[in-house]
Amino acid sequence: MSSATETAPKIAYRVKAESVEACNCQHGCNCQFGGFPNEGKCEFIIGYEVKDGRFGDTVLDGVRAVVAAKYPNAIHEGHGHVVLFIDEKATDAQANALVSILSGAMGGMPWEALASTIERFDGPIRKPIHMKIAGEKSEVRIPDAVAMQLTPLLDPISGAEKEVHITYPKGGFFWDDARVATTAEMRAQHGDLRLEWPSRYASAAEVNWTNQR
Repeated sequence: MSSATETAPKIAYRVKAESVEACNCQHGCNCQFGGFPNEGKCEFIIGYEVKDGRFGDTVLDGVRAVVAAKYPNAIHEGHGHVVLFIDEKATDAQANALVSILSGAMGGMPWEALASTIERFDGPIRKPIHMKIAGEKSEVRIPDAVAMQLTPLLDPISGAEKEVHITYPKGGFFWDDARVATTAEMRAQHGDLRLEWPSRYASAAEVNWTNQR
């Protein structure tokens, strides 16, 4: 993927999207604080719904994509197996644009940095993607492939829902401010990639990507 990053002609893009993610870390996700996953390995699902996006002349508004991945150690240590699903309603131009962005071929963070950590990349797989964007109650589903249901953190004494944020005032790697939740359901499968980690870390956030300075 690094060779694609070096040789592909750059097309300008800007994307604002809603992100729904969950992983195998404990609720705080040690990657956010210590740089390494709680379990030693990193397995995650991230769903994206584009709210406002342009890739050259291609409009990306409304396009949905889901990334499922397994890393044997921390992400920055590489050897990742990544599967990319793109909603079947997306046009070929929109799907190709998202592949160009998410593969890191067009440059821009975080995908430019993540490209070198991927050892195996499957996709894009075109399937119907259902997403409900509702903060700590968001949902992502792909038939026979992905099931992720966020649920709010609860106060152990009162049982009331808790609002918890992780915020990067100077800007984070994936997002700047995320509403932290947990999962009632979290699993993915495609070929030999299989993962399932309910009741662990999850979050919902707005993300912004661009290769323009």
